[in-house]
Amino acid sequence: MAERMQAVQAVRAGGPEVLEAVELDVPQPGEGELLVEVAATGVNFVDVYRRTGTYSVPFPNVPGTEFAGRVAAVGAGVDGFAEGDRVVTAEGREAYARFAVVPAVAAAHVPDGVRDEIAAALALQGLTAHYLVTSVYPVEAGTTLLVHAGAGGVGLLLLQLAKARGATVFTTVGSPEKRELAESAGADAVLEYDGFADRVRRLNGGLGLDVVFDGVGATTWEGSLAALRPRGLLALFGAAAGPVPPIDPRRLMTGGSLVLTRPTMSDFLQTPEERAWRYRDLLDAVAAGTLDVRIGATFPLPDAAGAHRALEGRGTTGKVLLAG
Repeated sequence: MAERMQAVQAVRAGGPEVLEAVELDVPQPGEGELLVEVAATGVNFVDVYRRTGTYSVPFPNVPGTEFAGRVAAVGAGVDGFAEGDRVVTAEGREAYARFAVVPAVAAAHVPDGVRDEIAAALALQGLTAHYLVTSVYPVEAGTTLLVHAGAGGVGLLLLQLAKARGATVFTTVGSPEKRELAESAGADAVLEYDGFADRVRRLNGGLGLDVVFDGVGATTWEGSLAALRPRGLLALFGAAAGPVPPIDPRRLMTGGSLVLTRPTMSDFLQTPEERAWRYRDLLDAVAAGTLDVRIGATFPLPDAAGAHRALEGRGTTGKVLLAG
């Protein structure tokens, strides 16, 4: 009889209540894969989009792509990993479980000095922040930019990475507690959402910004465009408040030949070398103490529904994890 494990399934499309604790067979690694005993799993909006049916997936399914833990078994043809190695990934599958599988090429070694929970909290949001400031818009000294939701998981990392590159960084938050977190991460100015475009222009000497990183979407995109200088760039990398409606390209023209992009992580992990570079930059910074990863809430695996409610309520700061 196959070994069994605890997991959480989305049994149908719907609200958090469709996430149910179940027992399933422990998966086995195929060729080129690792089986990992999961120590911590990241909870992300992509999990919500799949649970609600916004992204098409079959049901029932075990959510989750981001986790850290120890290698329990190594599939055929894998080099560079052994049982007992600590690893992290943002590209695994069925991670709301005690064991999960990941292609070895999509896993990274976790260095000594970085806890499993921190690694799991860093992977997807850290990679997102990294590709935004290095590849979507290469931030450098003198860059002016706005990060929405600066106290969120991606936001806090974006603030730190952008400041480390010498940028002037504005951000928006929704509460006094979140203001303090964004300020501690290095934001030059922390704004309320109402009227943020006009406010940021006044603070920036009447000028628009070079780039806006917007993971909120429906409620912010118009102001984000209005906050840009001519030829500025809006990177819509998420939709925490809902999807952005279709945009008439003439809006970009009349705003000053603006650039709009909707990046996704897989397009910035095109080669093993690119993936290794991004993980190395992030994990080395954490180990050196120059990048702080905030875990805002941790839920036990069977309470994945509670984790989704917390995330969707936008009351959390930093990362939401399943662990223990």
